[in-house]
Amino acid sequence: MRKDVRILLVGEPKVGKTSLIMSLVSEEFPAVVPYRVEEITIPADVTPERVPTHIVDYSEAEQTDEQLFQEISKANVICIVYAVNNKTSIEKVTNHWIPLITENTDKDSRVPLILVGNKSDLVEHSSMETILPIMNQYSEIETCVECSAKNLKNISELFYYAQKAVLHPTGPLYCPEKKDMKPLCVKALTRIFKVSDLDNDGILNDNELNFFQRACFNSPLEPQALEDVKNVVRKNLIDGVHYNGLTLKGFLFLHTLFIQRGRHETTWTVLRRFGYDDDLELNQDYLFPPLKITPDCTTELNHNAYLFLQSIFDKHDKDRDCALSPDELRDLFDVFPYMPWGPDVNNTVCTNDQGWITYQGYLSQWTLTTYLDVQRCLEYLGYLGYSIIAEQESQAAGITVTRAKKIDLQKKQTQRNVFRCNVFGDMASGKSGFLQAFLGKNLERQKIIKEEHRSYYAISTTYVYGQEKYLLLHEVFPDFDYLTDADMACDIVCLVYDVSNPYSFEYCAKVFKQYFTDSKTPCMMIAAKSDLPEVKQMYGCSPLEFCRRHKMPPPQSFTCNSAAEPNREIYTKLTTMAMYPHARLRCMCTCNRCTFCLCQNLLNSELLQTVRTKLYAVVLRSFASLLNRHIIQEDLTSSSFWLRASVGATVFAVLGFVVYRVLLKIR
Repeated sequence: MRKDVRILLVGEPKVGKTSLIMSLVSEEFPAVVPYRVEEITIPADVTPERVPTHIVDYSEAEQTDEQLFQEISKANVICIVYAVNNKTSIEKVTNHWIPLITENTDKDSRVPLILVGNKSDLVEHSSMETILPIMNQYSEIETCVECSAKNLKNISELFYYAQKAVLHPTGPLYCPEKKDMKPLCVKALTRIFKVSDLDNDGILNDNELNFFQRACFNSPLEPQALEDVKNVVRKNLIDGVHYNGLTLKGFLFLHTLFIQRGRHETTWTVLRRFGYDDDLELNQDYLFPPLKITPDCTTELNHNAYLFLQSIFDKHDKDRDCALSPDELRDLFDVFPYMPWGPDVNNTVCTNDQGWITYQGYLSQWTLTTYLDVQRCLEYLGYLGYSIIAEQESQAAGITVTRAKKIDLQKKQTQRNVFRCNVFGDMASGKSGFLQAFLGKNLERQKIIKEEHRSYYAISTTYVYGQEKYLLLHEVFPDFDYLTDADMACDIVCLVYDVSNPYSFEYCAKVFKQYFTDSKTPCMMIAAKSDLPEVKQMYGCSPLEFCRRHKMPPPQSFTCNSAAEPNREIYTKLTTMAMYPHARLRCMCTCNRCTFCLCQNLLNSELLQTVRTKLYAVVLRSFASLLNRHIIQEDLTSSSFWLRASVGATVFAVLGFVVYRVLLKIR
């Protein structure tokens, strides 16, 4: 919506331009009329549309042509005033004023025109018969108003229509010649229909219509009013109502009817609620709401955003196979101006045996987009109508900005759910295979991937001590001399070498020494292609000895050359190290049987939380009973017993925790 409206009045001398303005302001006909009045500003609180309005007068006697051209270029709407009793002033509308305005305005954005027939009190006939052909000839003419400055007839209506022509213009919506909506308007309303069709069945049922009504107009329709609307569509359109719901054709017909009956502000209210500007393009402020992200922080989707995306997936997964076929994916992105996901996405996230993106892969791709390019994610959520459907102020409400990583390191805990692993390695060391194996693809499935569909990212979920986390793998191009800050900004570093290539490890050792020796980022060495015969690495020391010297875990054997899906244990280890970078010596297993795993599971268990809560309650009750001076001796003896028992239990719990910390340090 515009912040203000600028109305310019032009016309031949003595047709009553100045009188109209003065009659509006003073609500009486002026006794003395000057050549021209200065610009008048009407405050927002006294205008029907609640928008400040500037009214500008023009006088040929006081202003030059250059000043007129400047005012025309600044105007949002121009009122061409003629006298209904002066035939010459009517002829000047088409002979002079409309051509003059056309020459001094941008051809791509015509200024709406209002024809104003003043001095209607001086004649008994109407000038509309003469004006109607002019209105049909020029599409930029919004309407014509006959008025009288002397008896105040239609004065306020004149300026209301002028304001309405700016705020709710007919031009972008409707073509008078074809008597139908313009293609851009149809396209925008079609997107709005599909976003509002929550179950994707092609009709808006009563619940969906009421939700749409509340979203756009802040109030639901009464049942009878809802039925009346559908009856109007039924009478005029055969397939406008289906299964007692409004079809897309019926929805478009209703808005055509609104526009034809002069209620185009209804259509504009709907369009603007769904993010459209005056040119029927999605507003940049709607697509990219402000989101403050401080350095060293990452962006993730929050719970509400995931619920919304789940509902979108369910809406389009028509065969309920927990995967999106190519047709279902195109249907999902039909509300976008372009296809946002290319073929590389199928090699970035998990797919089924047919190569279709699974439910888990779908959420993973959204997580990846949010992490790498949050502005793109905001744009995508805007196309899907997140702020309307989720009833949020903007898409930014679906984004969580994590706290700075240095704070996580200080507190030795993190609340993040997405961890980035940068994968380094020489050419042909097995990096791409390592990424694809994370998605469950063995070597045979990897061979059919086309080079142009290759992805340098892979993302999926892992479970660390019962918590689901996203691990994002990024393959770094092996150019040792040109590693950027982005190449080194990650939560864990993965160094991959080929056990069958004697010169493969040297690259990993050089990368580590130059970039990560003094870094706080944990590193892991991956001995890839472990199914092949291992050869001695041509380096000063063996990979195992190198890891010992630099206090790294020993090299982890890995291969994707297997009949079944590759083992995912290594990815859980990477996620664990990324979550606990402060632990110098880490548990390198996922057995859930060793001391580290058991202690972590115990600390995270609900049982321990319940016992601790009950223990605190017993201790508090015991102390309260001791402080009670009126307690009888028998109760005192009993309370003392429970106090001793509680204190003993507390001491036991503290000692157990100390033992646990000692065990961690030993490991």
